[in-house]
Amino acid sequence: MTRTVRFHETGGPEVLRLDELEAPVPGPSEVVIDVAALGINRAEVDFRKGEYVVDPVLPSGIGYEAAGTVREVGSDVDHVAVGDAVSVVPAFQLTEYGVHGEVVVAPGHAVVKHPADLSWEEAAAVWMPYVTAYGGLIDIAGLSAGETVLLNAASSSVGLAAIQVARSVGATPVAVTRTAAKRQALLDAGASFVIVTDEEDLVSRARDLTDGTGARVVFDPVGGPGFADFAAAAAPHGTMILYGLLNDETTPLSVPDVLGKYLTVRGYQLFEVTNDEARRRAAVDFVLRGLADGSFRPAIDRTFALNEIAEAHRYMEAGGQVGKIVVTVP
Repeated sequence: MTRTVRFHETGGPEVLRLDELEAPVPGPSEVVIDVAALGINRAEVDFRKGEYVVDPVLPSGIGYEAAGTVREVGSDVDHVAVGDAVSVVPAFQLTEYGVHGEVVVAPGHAVVKHPADLSWEEAAAVWMPYVTAYGGLIDIAGLSAGETVLLNAASSSVGLAAIQVARSVGATPVAVTRTAAKRQALLDAGASFVIVTDEEDLVSRARDLTDGTGARVVFDPVGGPGFADFAAAAAPHGTMILYGLLNDETTPLSVPDVLGKYLTVRGYQLFEVTNDEARRRAAVDFVLRGLADGSFRPAIDRTFALNEIAEAHRYMEAGGQVGKIVVTVP
């Protein structure tokens, strides 16, 4: 038997259970993993609450990210072998697989070998943040050297990964945060500049930092009323990537800015990249290169034990973290 994170009803963190289940057996294209660490994401919080893009089928497993050792492989899997240290790329829906537990099964295409110098905790903190950042900034927006990107909610694990991704291609990452509490942490994480919206005017500050032109790329998981300010802060022919909706108020769109500056406003989820084999391989290769040359290093805010999974979700919902929340599995 093995403990698996599941919930039998939607709701707050208290609905999460560690159910005792039979250890999974892989299908032909699947991999079974002895998990050492797993990563927590906002998507899992929304899924557990019944507020995600797909509805759970109860009782439901949960979890996009895990790292551990291959226990067993299906007959069609040849890129990893028993005993390999691997981690899981979010390339499936939570209604299909959930990889939070002690022994889990994952689709073979989502399982990759990671650099040996990563700890289990770091390996569990890689793929959701870095592939999300790569997909929005590089695959879609084509961010390149000399350009400026505005990164809203920059202290999240995706925001911190986006800082590193931008720097790796020679772009200037400008972190945007609501209060000054995280300013120094963002600078320490590699942001070239930090805009604190409670104290500074986003539009004028962004123009000051770009010699009056504005930012060529905006990367925003928040939406809501503040999105109009990002349109005003964008450069002509800029690209605005909206990859979340942390603020569920109405998101206004400034039509004069969109028309007058020929802006591209684009919705994005990382599955657009990870569900396409060629784009997923390009993303994985990009991230592995960054990990190998030291450009990328996942930032971990706090770790919890598996029996503290509900507390890890509460901590995520509180929103005070700078970096990834990770759960270790004994």
